[in-house]
Amino acid sequence: MAKLTREEILKLAKLARIHLTEEEIDSFGNDISIILEYVEQLKDVDLGKLAPTYQVTGLTNVFREDVAVDYNETPKELLKNSPDSENNQIKVRRML
Repeated sequence: MAKLTREEILKLAKLARIHLTEEEIDSFGNDISIILEYVEQLKDVDLGKLAPTYQVTGLTNVFREDVAVDYNETPKELLKNSPDSENNQIKVRRML
C-alpha cells in the first residue's frame, strides 16, 4: 500500500471532524500508512479452516421453561390497588 497523500490525510481528518497541525499531519500520515500496511498483511491470512468465534468467555445461555401463572385475581380486584381508574382501566395523567 502506498503512503497516504496529504490530501487523503486532510480528508480523513475532515471526516473525523478533527483539526490537525502540520506536525500531526505528517505524524498521523506515517502512523496510518503503517496500520494500512498491517491490514494488507492480514488479507493474506488463510482463515478457511477456522470456525467463527461467537463467544470468548465460555458462558452459555441458560433458558427456563415459560410457565403461565394464574393468580386468580379479577381485573376489578387488581384495579382496587390503583390510585384512579375509569372503564376498567388505570387512569393516568395525559403525557405528551
